Amino acid sequence: MTDRTPYILEGETGDWEVVMGLEVHAQVASQAKLFSGAPTAFGADPNCNVSLVDAALPGMLPVINKGCVEQAVKTGLGLNAQVNLWSRFDRKNYFYPDLPQGYQISQFQFPIIGEGEIEVESDDGYSFTVGIERLHLEQDAGKSIHDLDPSSTYVDLNRSGVALMEIVSKPHIRSPQEAAAYVKKLRAILIALETCDGDMEKGNLRADVNVSVCRPGGYDKFRETGDFSHLGTRCELKNMNSYRFIQQAIEYEANRQIELIESGKGVDQETRLFDTTTGETRSMRSKEDAHDYRYFPDPDLLPLELQQDWVDQIRVNLPELPDQKKERFISDYGLTPYDAGVLAADYEKADYFEAVAKGRDGKMAVNWVANELFGRLNKEDLEIGDSPVSAVHLGELLDLIKSGDISGKIAKTVFDKVWNGEGAPAEIVEKDGLKQVSDTGAIEKIVDDIIAANPSQVEQVQAQKAEGHAKPKALGWFVGQVMKASQGKANPQAVNEILKAKLDL
Repeated sequence: MTDRTPYILEGETGDWEVVMGLEVHAQVASQAKLFSGAPTAFGADPNCNVSLVDAALPGMLPVINKGCVEQAVKTGLGLNAQVNLWSRFDRKNYFYPDLPQGYQISQFQFPIIGEGEIEVESDDGYSFTVGIERLHLEQDAGKSIHDLDPSSTYVDLNRSGVALMEIVSKPHIRSPQEAAAYVKKLRAILIALETCDGDMEKGNLRADVNVSVCRPGGYDKFRETGDFSHLGTRCELKNMNSYRFIQQAIEYEANRQIELIESGKGVDQETRLFDTTTGETRSMRSKEDAHDYRYFPDPDLLPLELQQDWVDQIRVNLPELPDQKKERFISDYGLTPYDAGVLAADYEKADYFEAVAKGRDGKMAVNWVANELFGRLNKEDLEIGDSPVSAVHLGELLDLIKSGDISGKIAKTVFDKVWNGEGAPAEIVEKDGLKQVSDTGAIEKIVDDIIAANPSQVEQVQAQKAEGHAKPKALGWFVGQVMKASQGKANPQAVNEILKAKLDL
């Protein structure tokens, strides 16, 4: 485990640190919206998933969806956070064409979930803790569409009223890589809890990244005093839905702020968008403060009061979370903390691995899953769900290796054939005559022929033996020749044993 070191950027006047906090918007896994019974199915025709409440017609009153409340509580428990038994909905006032009410029903002073924290594993091999400031429920806005007509904007209200959980972190994130790792870990927790499907391509999980820069030591002073002035003016990067783009946007924005400060212009607090084409951020609007939204308690909704017994029941029924899965993989399958962490962070990869490893050697299973399978998936830009090699077939391949029917080298050939759709492993081994030769008599004949044809190599082995080498290098040459003569089918262990006996080693 390596230590966490500050991420330093070099400016013309000295070094700078980057500090970030994230606001992650996660769409609640629910069949209905937060305050209406309208469906939430993705891909419906425009303005088909809209109730009278979502359209904000006069006299229509919101009614809370208990299922969404339960999902928020479950998420709070999964984040080791405080569940507030009393919370309140507020109106957050602002105007957009796709916000029919002219306000968003959200939570401000009294959120349903309070402070918590999660442990995050970085790709560099260290762990760090990110504090959770709050989680609150709110309704999503609709969608403005600008590219259907050069002079008009169309509005689709299908998303209007869809339940969101806004998960606000504390500014404990120190580098672009840590920001991506945090979102990955948070996504893994939400998917394990089944409170959000984590589909970033559909916009069901997106992050707003607050970025600021300060001189080295500023972050430590903030942690000691709680004074945000030590962190510098922050800018918010809006609606990020890709780990790669999150990192690129932070990198650009941090350097942009450094250049402004060093030139004497200063940083304006604002909301910015990341242009994935240019790799730059651009201004969207000046950043509003809480008073700009004119929050006040929503008069149409009573405060939300929860019973502790109900919360306790949800806690008892929580599924296995990534950290728990990681520990189980270490203890049950003998995996390294790194391998266990990589698998546990992705529920699809974890399920695939368990299907392969069940009843088999865990270390052997993880080697094939993590190296051969994941390597091939990455090379061909495929997700685990698109793998041409099923967990059943990979498990069958491992069984063939363990039984001695094929060697590890032949197994890679069989893996390629399964990947290309040529059949199941056992079927391919039988059809292509790839079964390993374990008949010692047949192997012994090949060994005798090679020894007889290569007296000079025999002399090298004997000379190296006389020099005190327990494993003469020339022996490897003989092993290679036997494997070549047998087309890779000879059992390597039997080959070594027979060669040692024949060469008196």
